[in-house]
Amino acid sequence: MKQVVIYGAQMVAVSVYYALKTLYPDVKITAFVVSDMKGNPVEVDGVSVMTLEAYERNRNKDCKVLVAVPENFHAEIIVGLEEKGFKDYICIDSVTEAELMREFYAKTGQFAVLSGFPQGTEKAELFVGMSKFYKDRQLNGNYDMPSYVNPVQAGAALTDIQVAELRDNMGENISEKNVNYSELTAMYWIGKHMSSDYMGLFHYRRMLDIKEEDLLRIRENDIDVVLPYPTVHYPNIGEHHKRYLKQQDWDAMLKALEELAPEYAAKLPEIFEKQFFYNYNMLVAKERVFKDYCNWLFPILQRTEELSVPKGSERADRYIGYLGENLTTLYFMANADKLKIAHTGRLMLI
Repeated sequence: MKQVVIYGAQMVAVSVYYALKTLYPDVKITAFVVSDMKGNPVEVDGVSVMTLEAYERNRNKDCKVLVAVPENFHAEIIVGLEEKGFKDYICIDSVTEAELMREFYAKTGQFAVLSGFPQGTEKAELFVGMSKFYKDRQLNGNYDMPSYVNPVQAGAALTDIQVAELRDNMGENISEKNVNYSELTAMYWIGKHMSSDYMGLFHYRRMLDIKEEDLLRIRENDIDVVLPYPTVHYPNIGEHHKRYLKQQDWDAMLKALEELAPEYAAKLPEIFEKQFFYNYNMLVAKERVFKDYCNWLFPILQRTEELSVPKGSERADRYIGYLGENLTTLYFMANADKLKIAHTGRLMLI
């Protein structure tokens, strides 16, 4: 039996763990290693989590290490591994992660894989806004963006610097709330001002892996929405919001849900006891689905701001953006039987 160690113990690492466990039963994951135990669990699915120093003292350095953390940390982690004598390592970049998750969900059948749908002969027409902020760091590489991707400046009301022709402070907008809403101010603007058969939102550094042939699949199969492969969490997705959100902000969102969408509030406990989560506030959907979702989402977020302590207008900590991911998960998991949902990888631009 092959033995490997996974570097990381959060979203990427846990997703990779479950994919490997399902796809490669002859591989044994012996440990999760981390730089610091602070904020990390002590075990995942019965597998110990320990610092690299602790693992180094007790285990074989010849083991294979899978670096399963966001790509912007890879270079630093490689230096640390090599300094401690670990030479056999593989970095799980977003392309590799996406392929693993594609194989995982194709095998389990839990979430429909976009590439598994048959192609047609006519492409879907898309308008996808790519959220950009004036302080974004320059990308290291040159990327050819699909023609349907259109930069939209998020938080344009907060600066005189213009980084895109389309800006989220044009017409009806919530641009000034960007400090709390992050990319969701661009989503709000797209929902209010744009029209296309399919509409969506990507980030400056993240995008859904929708290839040209996938445009033929989307129209041919009458797909309602394309979402990223769900990330997998242990023991359930309730752990995710505890890492990024204060309990009082979570409680404010729950109260807003109970007031404005009680049927969703009732479904939330069951959904959040499961392991699957839609990260990133990214999607591509039919215009009707996209706007229905926006019309559901933003009143709940506005009411959450009013119920928050301190109120949203008195802070700047991106908490609404994090809540948006949770509401994306709730909305589309709750409507999985009503919508034809397809899934694809999340690509990271560096």
